[in-house]
Amino acid sequence: MNQLPKRVIVTTTPFGVIDPAPLKMFAEAGIELVVNPIGRKLKAREVSGVIAGFPVVIAGTEPINAETMQSCRDLKAICRVGIGLDSVDLAAARRLGIAVAYTPDGPSPAVAELTVGLIIDLLRGVGQADRGMRAGEWSRISGARLATSTVGVVGVGRVGRRVIRHIQGGFTGVRILANDPVIDPALDAIEWTDKETIYRQSDIVTLHLPLKADTFNLITARELGMMKQTAALVNTSRGGIVNEQDLADALRHNRLRAAALDVYSEEPYAGVLAELPNALLTCHMGSMTADCRARMEIEATRDAIRFLTGEPLLSPVPEQEYVNAMQLARQFELRRDGRGSA
Repeated sequence: MNQLPKRVIVTTTPFGVIDPAPLKMFAEAGIELVVNPIGRKLKAREVSGVIAGFPVVIAGTEPINAETMQSCRDLKAICRVGIGLDSVDLAAARRLGIAVAYTPDGPSPAVAELTVGLIIDLLRGVGQADRGMRAGEWSRISGARLATSTVGVVGVGRVGRRVIRHIQGGFTGVRILANDPVIDPALDAIEWTDKETIYRQSDIVTLHLPLKADTFNLITARELGMMKQTAALVNTSRGGIVNEQDLADALRHNRLRAAALDVYSEEPYAGVLAELPNALLTCHMGSMTADCRARMEIEATRDAIRFLTGEPLLSPVPEQEYVNAMQLARQFELRRDGRGSA
């Protein structure tokens, strides 16, 4: 381990801009650091050319697939800035002996707050009013208060739990429906129920789930058809959980009032949802606050340095994530062969 060249490539961007601490940490450790030379999110075909020759990569959401790992023979560790792992082929990493670390706690506070902001925007039509004003229109929108609404939270983990606490703490009277495989007894004054009940009864459905075999395409025309015509959908978790074409069809034909998305199946996003006035779109910026971004970069840097100096990772990807990744890969394989469900 100690014989590895002390070199790290950073592919995520920005890096070390909000807080220069990671740059200082690498300098003090005597580790050569190269930051994304392209200055934007890398496309799949570009990744191997950028990370080749480096033993450690500090990665964003750009895809690091099996082909890339196999061609970059010097790669020994991937330190992911963030919590989502669907951009890294964990099965290939395990097979090739490449260690993977991530920063699961860093983004949660920022993502939860953005979610609440998007919910309020959808209820009050803030984005719609802004676009109207810029077009010379003065049309006051009659919306709804969060305190008088029913919010359905699908996925009550790090982010979903915070969203619930924020809403409970600031909007007395709100009704919260929740669904998660594990019921959290510490969360009181909420109703634990099944997903179908959430879809049918909620004014706002907000998703906080990892991308796994059983969450891929979780929201399709079927689930959207269960929702009230006056309802709205929020997804700040992972792209691929919502079928974007089905969502666009529902919004276009007013089968769903509105939706807000921060994540997409392919990023940067340039799909049909961008054409719809009742779709509120942000550019995967849920974690982009100064404190949370800095924390993620510092945590990823710390593990990169520990790996190169022969110390154990502080935040290695847990075994269950490898199991989830293999199940998801199997589902994609079945779909490609025409044997999977739609």
